[in-house]
Amino acid sequence: MRLDPDELAAAGPFSKAERAAVYRAIETRRDVRGEFLPQRVPDAAIARLLEAAHHAPSVGLMQPWNFIVIRDLDRRRAIRDIVMRRNDEAAAMFEDERAAAYQRLKLEGIVEAPLNICVTCDRGRGGKVVLGRTHQRDTDLLSTACAVQNLFLAARAEGIGVGWVSIFEPDDLRPVLGLPDAVVPVAYLCVGYVAELFRRPELEARKWSKRLDLESLVFAEGWGSAWAFPEVG
Repeated sequence: MRLDPDELAAAGPFSKAERAAVYRAIETRRDVRGEFLPQRVPDAAIARLLEAAHHAPSVGLMQPWNFIVIRDLDRRRAIRDIVMRRNDEAAAMFEDERAAAYQRLKLEGIVEAPLNICVTCDRGRGGKVVLGRTHQRDTDLLSTACAVQNLFLAARAEGIGVGWVSIFEPDDLRPVLGLPDAVVPVAYLCVGYVAELFRRPELEARKWSKRLDLESLVFAEGWGSAWAFPEVG
């Protein structure tokens, strides 16, 4: 296949200010649960978030995602009720003090947020054989997760908070959202403006967990051999 030269553009780093903005969005992104403001998110802002999500990388350019924008309060209440039932099941999986700590956590803002977005993956998109998916079937799900991350980062740049709700079985949402058989929900997102964000991830601030040391997670050439991090000066 011949490539049109006009398809290529010069590569190079962003400016210092542009790089700083990208890293700031990454480092200050937070999963929002209880800090939503009632202010409506304009359709133009939603469109920008979805455009950013749609520019995510996808294996074989399969673009398996769809986005369901949900404002209707009754529909959100129905989904909140599903999550609450599943949350009770999840709480029973923890023991003693951990169970009590789990019950104190707020893990969703489905009704408090003025907007929900369900990001789905069409597992049949692209047909039976998709470039890059021939040996790793779940690359469609992984590609959809990349779209979710893009949406998170774009939202941070817009001053919009996003909370990822995952306490449900995928089939739980099927009747509420009318999902076809081949389509699975990958992320259910609560979206809205926020006045404040946690300086650290909320679960770290609330002593549930903490960020792992990066140096312990990076190996050189193979598993278990530590990579030598450069001196920061």
